[in-house]
Amino acid sequence: MRITRISWTVLLMIVVTGGALAKAQQSPVDNTRPRPELALTYTYVHANAPPAACGCFSLNGGSAEFAWPTGLHGVALAGDVTVGHTNSIGSSGASLTLSSFTTGVRYSPPLKRARFQPFGEVLVGYGHISGSLTQRQTTSSSNGFAANLGGGLDAHLNQRLSLRLIEADYLVTTFDNGTNNHQNLLRISTGIVLRF
Repeated sequence: MRITRISWTVLLMIVVTGGALAKAQQSPVDNTRPRPELALTYTYVHANAPPAACGCFSLNGGSAEFAWPTGLHGVALAGDVTVGHTNSIGSSGASLTLSSFTTGVRYSPPLKRARFQPFGEVLVGYGHISGSLTQRQTTSSSNGFAANLGGGLDAHLNQRLSLRLIEADYLVTTFDNGTNNHQNLLRISTGIVLRF
């Protein structure tokens, strides 16, 4: 039986997550002082363009996110840069690269000495698409509005490092598609979080 690259990636994520959770169980982390953070994650995006029936396809890529505490109880300014790509849309094998650049607000409930930290966020900004799929559209606009609404769960390993177990976001974009100029996307991410 042949194991695909995706299977190896999933297996590696399970092993890393299991090891990180075992380490996180050893001792709680003191979270009394909010810290700026940078998250670097693998990102999977499930998209519904082009319009008609589902027209669904998947993109794989990465994200870089930051959060800067504001001094308000659990509130941080946040930003996200995500890039995803696919070479296999539909039977034609069209390619697409989707980039989003969003900023906004994140809320993390203050939990002292907690091993796990949930968060929620609302981010708005700008999106850009490129690739052979965009060249086939009747319109030439490759820029549009983008917004993320979602949240996630981090597991603290120590004062400086956490594992982002999962982040799930509803990502909406408004690229010209010749029909309704609206795309609904599901974004799932996992990776590491560095605190400064």
